[in-house]
Amino acid sequence: MSLPAGKLPTYSYEDYLRFENSNPARHEYIEGSILAMAGGTPAHARLQAAFLFALERRLEGHSCQAFPSDLRVRIAVTGMATYPDVTVVCGPIEVAPEDPHAAVNPTVIVEVSSDHTIAYDHGEKFEQYRNIPKLQHYVLVSHRERRIEIRQREADGSWSERQAVRGESFTLQSIGVELTVDEIYDRSSLTSSL
Repeated sequence: MSLPAGKLPTYSYEDYLRFENSNPARHEYIEGSILAMAGGTPAHARLQAAFLFALERRLEGHSCQAFPSDLRVRIAVTGMATYPDVTVVCGPIEVAPEDPHAAVNPTVIVEVSSDHTIAYDHGEKFEQYRNIPKLQHYVLVSHRERRIEIRQREADGSWSERQAVRGESFTLQSIGVELTVDEIYDRSSLTSSL
Protein backbone atom coordinates (compact mmCIF):
# COMPACT_ATOMS: atom_id res chain seq x y z
CA MET A 1 0.00 0.00 0.00
CA SER A 2 1.44 3.34 -0.97
CA LEU A 3 -0.10 6.71 -1.22
CA PRO A 4 -1.90 7.21 -4.52
CA ALA A 5 -0.67 9.85 -6.92
CA GLY A 6 -2.48 13.14 -7.10
CA LYS A 7 -3.77 15.63 -4.57
CA LEU A 8 -5.60 14.05 -1.63
CA PRO A 9 -7.47 15.95 1.06
CA THR A 10 -5.45 16.50 4.21
CA TYR A 11 -7.02 15.55 7.52
CA SER A 12 -5.96 16.30 11.07
CA TYR A 13 -5.46 13.46 13.52
CA GLU A 14 -8.64 14.58 15.28
CA ASP A 15 -10.50 14.21 11.94
CA TYR A 16 -9.03 10.71 11.62
CA LEU A 17 -10.15 9.71 15.12
CA ARG A 18 -13.69 10.96 14.51
CA PHE A 19 -13.80 9.03 11.22
CA GLU A 20 -12.26 5.89 12.73
CA ASN A 21 -14.60 5.91 15.73
CA SER A 22 -17.67 6.16 13.49
CA ASN A 23 -16.59 3.55 10.95
CA PRO A 24 -16.61 -0.26 11.35
CA ALA A 25 -13.61 -0.75 9.02
CA ARG A 26 -10.02 0.06 10.05
CA HIS A 27 -7.96 2.79 8.43
CA GLU A 28 -4.37 3.96 8.53
CA TYR A 29 -3.49 7.57 9.08
CA ILE A 30 -0.38 8.64 7.20
CA GLU A 31 0.80 12.07 6.15
CA GLY A 32 -2.63 13.61 6.66
CA SER A 33 -4.43 10.94 4.63
CA ILE A 34 -6.93 8.37 5.83
CA LEU A 35 -6.41 5.12 3.94
CA ALA A 36 -8.50 1.96 4.07
CA MET A 37 -6.51 -1.05 5.19
CA ALA A 38 -6.43 -4.03 2.86
CA GLY A 39 -8.79 -6.87 3.72
CA GLY A 40 -7.19 -10.17 4.60
CA THR A 41 -7.70 -13.62 3.14
CA PRO A 42 -8.47 -16.70 5.25
CA ALA A 43 -4.82 -17.81 4.85
CA HIS A 44 -3.62 -14.39 6.04
CA ALA A 45 -5.93 -14.56 9.06
CA ARG A 46 -4.70 -18.07 9.95
CA LEU A 47 -1.03 -17.03 9.77
CA GLN A 48 -1.78 -14.01 11.94
CA ALA A 49 -3.65 -16.16 14.47
CA ALA A 50 -0.92 -18.83 14.50
CA PHE A 51 1.78 -16.26 15.23
CA LEU A 52 -0.32 -14.67 17.96
CA PHE A 53 -1.08 -18.07 19.50
CA ALA A 54 2.61 -19.08 19.50
CA LEU A 55 3.58 -15.82 21.21
CA GLU A 56 0.75 -16.06 23.75
CA ARG A 57 1.91 -19.51 24.85
CA ARG A 58 5.49 -18.40 25.35
CA LEU A 59 4.73 -15.06 26.99
CA GLU A 60 2.48 -16.49 29.69
CA GLY A 61 3.71 -15.18 33.03
CA HIS A 62 5.97 -12.55 31.42
CA SER A 63 5.60 -8.78 31.52
CA CYS A 64 5.17 -8.73 27.73
CA GLN A 65 1.74 -9.13 26.11
CA ALA A 66 0.80 -10.00 22.53
CA PHE A 67 -2.13 -8.21 20.88
CA PRO A 68 -4.08 -8.93 17.69
CA SER A 69 -4.69 -6.36 14.96
CA ASP A 70 -7.29 -4.54 17.07
CA LEU A 71 -4.52 -2.58 18.82
CA ARG A 72 -3.81 0.74 17.13
CA VAL A 73 -0.16 1.83 17.11
CA ARG A 74 0.80 5.50 16.81
CA ILE A 75 4.22 6.63 15.63
CA ALA A 76 4.79 9.98 17.29
CA VAL A 77 7.65 11.20 15.07
CA THR A 78 5.87 10.61 11.75
CA GLY A 79 2.27 10.90 12.97
CA MET A 80 1.24 7.57 11.45
CA ALA A 81 -1.44 5.40 13.06
CA THR A 82 -1.97 1.81 11.97
CA TYR A 83 -3.02 -1.66 13.11
CA PRO A 84 -0.18 -4.22 12.88
CA ASP A 85 -1.19 -7.87 12.49
CA VAL A 86 0.41 -8.70 15.86
CA THR A 87 1.95 -6.30 18.39
CA VAL A 88 3.92 -7.16 21.52
CA VAL A 89 4.17 -4.57 24.28
CA CYS A 90 6.46 -5.13 27.28
CA GLY A 91 5.45 -3.54 30.55
CA PRO A 92 2.54 -1.12 30.78
CA ILE A 93 1.05 0.17 27.55
CA GLU A 94 1.99 3.77 26.91
CA VAL A 95 -0.61 5.65 24.90
CA ALA A 96 -0.42 8.67 22.63
CA PRO A 97 -1.38 11.89 24.44
CA GLU A 98 -3.94 12.71 21.74
CA ASP A 99 -5.24 9.12 21.44
CA PRO A 100 -5.81 6.99 24.56
CA HIS A 101 -6.49 3.94 22.34
CA ALA A 102 -3.15 3.99 20.51
CA ALA A 103 -0.02 2.33 21.91
CA VAL A 104 3.29 4.09 21.30
CA ASN A 105 5.66 1.53 22.87
CA PRO A 106 5.59 -1.77 20.96
CA THR A 107 8.65 -3.98 21.35
CA VAL A 108 7.75 -6.36 18.49
CA ILE A 109 5.57 -5.79 15.43
CA VAL A 110 4.54 -8.64 13.13
CA GLU A 111 3.07 -8.13 9.66
CA VAL A 112 1.76 -10.96 7.46
CA SER A 113 2.29 -10.01 3.84
CA SER A 114 -0.25 -10.16 1.04
CA ASP A 115 -0.05 -9.54 -2.68
CA HIS A 116 -1.32 -6.02 -2.08
CA THR A 117 0.91 -5.10 0.88
CA ILE A 118 4.21 -6.93 0.37
CA ALA A 119 6.15 -3.98 -1.07
CA TYR A 120 4.63 -1.55 1.45
CA ASP A 121 5.34 -3.87 4.42
CA HIS A 122 8.98 -4.35 3.38
CA GLY A 123 9.63 -0.71 2.49
CA GLU A 124 7.62 2.33 3.50
CA LYS A 125 5.87 0.72 6.47
CA PHE A 126 9.17 -0.45 7.93
CA GLU A 127 10.59 3.06 7.45
CA GLN A 128 7.67 4.33 9.56
CA TYR A 129 7.98 1.62 12.22
CA ARG A 130 11.71 2.06 12.74
CA ASN A 131 10.91 5.50 14.22
CA ILE A 132 9.32 3.85 17.27
CA PRO A 133 12.00 4.19 19.98
CA LYS A 134 11.11 0.99 21.87
CA LEU A 135 10.65 -1.22 18.80
CA GLN A 136 13.29 -3.99 18.79
CA HIS A 137 11.95 -6.48 16.23
CA TYR A 138 9.96 -6.17 13.02
CA VAL A 139 8.82 -9.56 11.74
CA LEU A 140 7.50 -10.19 8.22
CA VAL A 141 5.61 -13.44 7.60
CA SER A 142 5.46 -14.47 3.95
CA HIS A 143 2.11 -15.45 2.46
CA ARG A 144 3.84 -17.12 -0.52
CA GLU A 145 6.31 -19.50 1.08
CA ARG A 146 7.50 -20.74 4.47
CA ARG A 147 9.75 -17.78 5.14
CA ILE A 148 9.90 -15.37 8.04
CA GLU A 149 12.09 -12.28 7.90
CA ILE A 150 13.29 -10.85 11.20
CA ARG A 151 14.61 -7.29 11.38
CA GLN A 152 16.30 -6.46 14.68
CA ARG A 153 17.45 -3.15 16.11
CA GLU A 154 21.09 -3.42 17.18
CA ALA A 155 22.70 -1.66 20.16
CA ASP A 156 24.04 1.10 17.89
CA GLY A 157 20.55 1.78 16.49
CA SER A 158 21.16 0.11 13.13
CA TRP A 159 18.93 -2.71 11.89
CA SER A 160 20.10 -6.21 11.00
CA GLU A 161 18.07 -8.71 9.01
CA ARG A 162 17.87 -12.47 8.85
CA GLN A 163 15.48 -14.97 7.37
CA ALA A 164 14.27 -18.30 8.66
CA VAL A 165 12.74 -20.91 6.37
CA ARG A 166 11.17 -24.37 6.61
CA GLY A 167 12.74 -26.42 9.40
CA GLU A 168 14.48 -23.45 11.03
CA SER A 169 13.90 -21.57 14.26
CA PHE A 170 14.40 -17.91 15.10
CA THR A 171 14.69 -15.94 18.32
CA LEU A 172 13.20 -12.61 19.28
CA GLN A 173 15.80 -11.72 21.90
CA SER A 174 13.99 -8.62 23.17
CA ILE A 175 11.16 -10.78 24.52
CA GLY A 176 13.14 -13.99 25.11
CA VAL A 177 11.08 -16.09 22.68
CA GLU A 178 12.22 -18.76 20.24
CA LEU A 179 9.79 -19.89 17.52
CA THR A 180 9.98 -22.26 14.59
CA VAL A 181 8.85 -21.44 11.07
CA ASP A 182 6.96 -24.71 10.80
CA GLU A 183 4.86 -24.15 13.94
CA ILE A 184 3.52 -20.93 12.41
CA TYR A 185 2.68 -22.51 9.06
CA ASP A 186 1.59 -25.94 10.35
CA ARG A 187 -1.19 -24.50 12.53
CA SER A 188 -3.36 -23.90 9.50
CA SER A 189 -4.65 -26.32 6.90
CA LEU A 190 -5.11 -23.22 4.70
CA THR A 191 -1.35 -22.73 4.53
CA SER A 192 -0.26 -26.38 4.61
CA SER A 193 0.70 -26.27 0.94
CA LEU A 194 3.41 -23.67 1.73
